[in-house]
Amino acid sequence: MNKRRIVVTGLGLVTPVGIGVKDSWESIVNGVSGISKISKFDASTFSSQIAGEVKNFDPVNYLNPKDARRMDSFIQYGLVSGMEAIKDSGFEVSETNAHRIGVSIGSGIGGLGMIESTQDTFNNGGARKVSPFFIPGTIINMISGNLSIMFGLKGPNVSIVTACTTGTHSIGDAARMISYGDADIMVAGGSEAAVTELSVAGFSSAKALSSRNEDPATASRPWDRDRDGFVIGEGSGVMVLEEYEHAKKRGANIYCELVGYGMSADAFHITAPSIAGPKQSMLNAINDAGLNINEINYINAHGTSTPLGDLNETNAIKETLGAHAYKCVVNSTKSMTGHLLGGAGGIESVFTALAVHYQVSPPTINIFNQDPECDLDYVANGAREMTINAALKNNFGFGGTNGSLVFKKF
Repeated sequence: MNKRRIVVTGLGLVTPVGIGVKDSWESIVNGVSGISKISKFDASTFSSQIAGEVKNFDPVNYLNPKDARRMDSFIQYGLVSGMEAIKDSGFEVSETNAHRIGVSIGSGIGGLGMIESTQDTFNNGGARKVSPFFIPGTIINMISGNLSIMFGLKGPNVSIVTACTTGTHSIGDAARMISYGDADIMVAGGSEAAVTELSVAGFSSAKALSSRNEDPATASRPWDRDRDGFVIGEGSGVMVLEEYEHAKKRGANIYCELVGYGMSADAFHITAPSIAGPKQSMLNAINDAGLNINEINYINAHGTSTPLGDLNETNAIKETLGAHAYKCVVNSTKSMTGHLLGGAGGIESVFTALAVHYQVSPPTINIFNQDPECDLDYVANGAREMTINAALKNNFGFGGTNGSLVFKKF
């Protein structure tokens, strides 16, 4: 069958560097860090005391106050970024097209904050004190569920959970639903709000987090020789994907085209990466796009700032692209936002779409002493205007799950 063309017609963001696409993108291009001391709880006894928290966010400014109180933050973030993306896209829902518009927004962990607080409520007051809204306020599919109810979207309604690859898989699978004719429009992305005591304690125990607590803004250092772990972040990124002829007919603004999607499994280790898995994911995406490897100009990398992960991704990129890897620009926006886990693929795909649209690569900040083994062009410490005809987006997750997308200039 012939693939239906898919374009990006709407974007929405809630991130550690801004609420909304405009503020977030300006911060990212200008190399502004959103990492600071944790304010959501007392982290003074934790080995890692820093995070990319969403700042100045009051859900009642965007959502019905009664509904907002019944939702974990990850749902609030997902709904707000979804609402922005839908408004940006400008599509209208009617009785005749509602079944052709769907939602695919996932999360890696879900409502951990509300789960923790409800456990405290239960411990102190027993079962009768547990809210009847506890379950719908914490389960992962409630971003897609609430958004579909809010706008009357009756098409596919799904939520993917694949750890740190969630957002990328959610967008890729949504694109395939359009390609196969299951929908004409999909609202897709990822959201996470895991800056909580248990989450930070767990990742700290695994020695995965940076402990550079004295200087939060420089703690996330992808590809730097002195990187010591990732910085946990929170927020959401959502994009509206649309079949090209449908978008063209209604005169939609088009940011870029989504032309390729690839997946793979390491089948190696639950947390340690392999080179073969990411390589296959990238190759699958490039092949799906119908491109040659030398047509990729820019890569928004997974780039978490872990010693093992950054080197592994660098080597996977070199094995995938060969000599062309040294002609390709690679950056990690996690140097500014931290790692949003299941929300990473959502916000980073939005950043990738904007990079293609505006023809500029954001910087990777905090590269003070580049690791000699990580020897690609990481756009160190300053944005760069450049030609981006085709961009690759990577995310990899615990369990050895990999996802890659290819966006193309429209």
